[in-house]
Amino acid sequence: MTERILLVEDDPRLAEMVATYLGEAGYRPTIAPTGEQAITTHDDKLFDLIVLDLMLPDIDGLEVCKRIRARSDTPILMLTARGDAMDRVIGLELGADDYLPKPFEPRELLARVKAILRRGPSRVASDHLRFGRLEIDIGARQVRLDDNPVELTGYQFALLLELARNAGRVMSRDRLMDLLKNERLEAFDRSIDVHISRIRSAIEDNPKKPRRVITVRGAGYVFAREQN
Repeated sequence: MTERILLVEDDPRLAEMVATYLGEAGYRPTIAPTGEQAITTHDDKLFDLIVLDLMLPDIDGLEVCKRIRARSDTPILMLTARGDAMDRVIGLELGADDYLPKPFEPRELLARVKAILRRGPSRVASDHLRFGRLEIDIGARQVRLDDNPVELTGYQFALLLELARNAGRVMSRDRLMDLLKNERLEAFDRSIDVHISRIRSAIEDNPKKPRRVITVRGAGYVFAREQN
C-alpha cells in the first residue's frame, strides 16, 4: 500500500518540488498551503505522515501540530527555517516526531520520512484525547466525563476510540468493523448499532439526542470535533 503524505507548505515552488520528489520516491503527496486547510484536509482523509512547515500564512505550524495531535496520532515531521531551538523543542513537546531545518537536501527529507514511517504511528502526546468535557485515556483504556469514570466494555472503548481518532469524519459500519478486526470481540454477533447505543448511554447528556456520536443516515457515524 502506498503511504499518503500531507505536505503543509505555503511556498508553492517548494511545495511542488517536495511533492514531486516524494511522488517519485513512491509516496502519494497532498499539498495544503495553509494551516486551516491542513487541518480540514487531515480530517477528511487518512494520512500516514504529515510534513508540516512551521511558518504558515494563517495559523502557526505549532498550533496546527497541537490541534492535529489532539485528535490523531498521525506522525508529524516539522520543517522550520527559524534559528531558535526553542521552537523545535516546543514542536516536539506538542507531539511532532522529528524536525528538519530549512534549507534541506531532498535526500535528507526522504531519509527522515522513511525513518518515521518505519517507526509507525506516533505515541508522543497521543495517550490522551480530550473533547470538551470528555477525556479518553488511551494508555489506561479509560473514559472520563466531567472527570468521572465512564463504564464501557473493552470493545466499546475500542469503538469509541476509533471514532474519536477520526473526529469529524463519517465512519461506515463496515469501516469500523475493519478497524476493529483485531480486537477481542464479545461482539461480532451483535450490531455495531447496539454498541453505539450503549456508548451514547454512557457519554451523552441525552442519549436520545446525541451530540457526541451522531448518526449519518445511510452512511454510518461521526464523532463531533467540537463538544461542550
